[in-house]
Amino acid sequence: MAVNAQTVKKMNQRSQVRKGRSFLRTFWKYKALYLISLPGILYFIVFKYVPLLGSVIAFQDYNIFDGFTGSEWVGFEHFTRMFAHYDFLKILKNTILIGVYDLVLAFPAPIILALLLNELRVVVYKRLLQTVVYMPHFLSWVIVSGIAIGILSPSTGALNHFITWLGFEPIYFMGEESWIRTVLISSGIWRDSGYGTIIYLAALAGINPDLYEASEVDGANRWRQTISITLPSLLPTIMILFLLHIGKFLDFGFERVYVFLNPLNKENGEILDTYIYTAGLLGQQFSYTTAIGLFKALVGVIFIVTGNILSKKTTGEGLY
Repeated sequence: MAVNAQTVKKMNQRSQVRKGRSFLRTFWKYKALYLISLPGILYFIVFKYVPLLGSVIAFQDYNIFDGFTGSEWVGFEHFTRMFAHYDFLKILKNTILIGVYDLVLAFPAPIILALLLNELRVVVYKRLLQTVVYMPHFLSWVIVSGIAIGILSPSTGALNHFITWLGFEPIYFMGEESWIRTVLISSGIWRDSGYGTIIYLAALAGINPDLYEASEVDGANRWRQTISITLPSLLPTIMILFLLHIGKFLDFGFERVYVFLNPLNKENGEILDTYIYTAGLLGQQFSYTTAIGLFKALVGVIFIVTGNILSKKTTGEGLY
């Protein structure tokens, strides 16, 4: 038995040595790729993982002069306060509604636009149109908000001039809380839909053209080809991007909302990101807003894990 045990031990050691040598050979073979990926890895370590250590202040009554070690430990007090606070529940409702609208309206927009662009047969016109729809993505949200406010102005805005021409009263879009969510989603679709088509157009370019030729022989029109060939071929890409999208369901973005907010529309427009800025940085409630940030992260993890499980069971595709 002793000899057998020693033999097994030696075999395991040799196996580990072979694995180590295999790893070194692979590493040396692809050293350029590993070198290129090093800055990205360092970025995530320094700016994503190291700051996670500061999440401990969500469980403390944090004081910047006492630091992490000297601040009083209060457990889940800030989380209890968070769910008992009227403002937080109201703002959470706003964030969820805006997130749902963004998921239902903004997420399909690049898919539809990519399908329409793919149907264009004049190459010059197609490339020109792609460039035009990509360009808004490179504008900052400050510029986008300025353009939107100018177009929606009740006195000088083009949209209200059209509404007046139709015989109706002008609408103060930025001054009525009922319109702020529509403005936020619409501006997001205008800015990012074109840029979002890049991945879908790349996936469309990878579809085997023989499938379309065979369907034409069978008498399928363009609509039938889209339903039976194009969309099923896009489904893996759609599912991956959908999972990434729901992972940031409550992370709608501070800057894209803050530039549109004013005292007249804040009731329906304020989200968790802007509330964290107001309460955390301006109000110096660091522990409380860190607890809100942890809550957002936890919801995102639950959504992405649940969505990944459902996606694998239904389509066989997933993030991991």
